[in-house]
Amino acid sequence: MNIRKATKDDLSRIAEIFVFNNRINYFPIFKDERFSFGEVQVVSILDNYFKKDEIIKNIYVYDDGLIRGFIEMDRTEIRKLYVDPFFQGKGIGHERIEFAIEKFQADQLWALEKNVRAVSFYLGHGFHLTGQKKFEEDTTEYLVKLER
Repeated sequence: MNIRKATKDDLSRIAEIFVFNNRINYFPIFKDERFSFGEVQVVSILDNYFKKDEIIKNIYVYDDGLIRGFIEMDRTEIRKLYVDPFFQGKGIGHERIEFAIEKFQADQLWALEKNVRAVSFYLGHGFHLTGQKKFEEDTTEYLVKLER
């Protein structure tokens, strides 16, 4: 397995993967150009989110010479799981979710309800919908809870 704890040197690549995935997966749902192409920039995401010490200590990257994805954990909850869009469909997400289950006993997460691809991915890895929903912060879209 090519998964290791993230370092500060990895943060710009992590932010880049995060930004690309957010634009590809969430812009079609939210349709908010100002947010997707204005607020969601590598530098601002890096400075305002990923540089926080409590965040980086919970991030693990898939690195085989190039960081191709990352996972962020909060105890047994998967907070983020992203693969660079250029490398999706190659088992990287599978390895990271298996890593989270083995190392952290990952058993819960929230996913955007309309992100059918992500929900399907988690269902295929033994998670199930709990029926719990909550609004994504500052939106009218729902997050759904999945558990193992």
